[in-house]
Amino acid sequence: MAYELYYWNGLQGRGEFVRLALEEAGADYLDITRQPGRGADAMFALMTSDSELHIPFAPPFLKDGDLIIPHVANILFYLGPRLGLAPEDEGLRYVANGLQLTVTDFVAEVHDTHHPIDTSLYYEDQKPEAKARSAAFLRDRIPKFLGYFERVLRQNPGGPDHIVGHALSYVDLSLFQVIEGLTYAFPNAMAKRKMEYPALLALHDRVAKRPNIARYLASPRRLAFNEDGIFRHYPELDNAE
Repeated sequence: MAYELYYWNGLQGRGEFVRLALEEAGADYLDITRQPGRGADAMFALMTSDSELHIPFAPPFLKDGDLIIPHVANILFYLGPRLGLAPEDEGLRYVANGLQLTVTDFVAEVHDTHHPIDTSLYYEDQKPEAKARSAAFLRDRIPKFLGYFERVLRQNPGGPDHIVGHALSYVDLSLFQVIEGLTYAFPNAMAKRKMEYPALLALHDRVAKRPNIARYLASPRRLAFNEDGIFRHYPELDNAE
């Protein structure tokens, strides 16, 4: 039975971290809101159900048979061993989960650069605050997070080709997406800083060249970044550093 991924149609967003794992593994899955005749109604039906035993709060969530798994890091913790994208060592699986949760924290901060006050407000309603938040993000938070991941890569006992263990994991795929998204949202800032993180950039390039990922990136299944997602490019924020 195919995995069912539930996320907003038309967006990479948080759902993309799950898609990358499914695509790398060549897993059989359905992106439900993109299926003809289903769309967002199918997603909301589960979220608002009066009979579903374990309703999810928000997308993304994954349905595997009768089991519904919410939250990106939780989904990937579940999928990783099943897709061959988690360390075999049980202890290292918790290390991988901790790294993925740190990615989750970082992605939340990326989102707050363009919605620093209220997620229900449009970006245009909070532009001065977004500019101030972005300036702090570019100055302090990108070096904090990327510097951390760079150190973890360099100090990995399994070698700097992967963030944890000796083989590709879902965290490597997620870091690829982080670099992709930051490069789209803040091209000027990333152009200035990218050479500070050579191990991360090398990881990004290796992931991009993996056959299944390369095919996915060239396919219509890979949605383009846009200004409705998490990683948004507003030139005035990229110049806020």
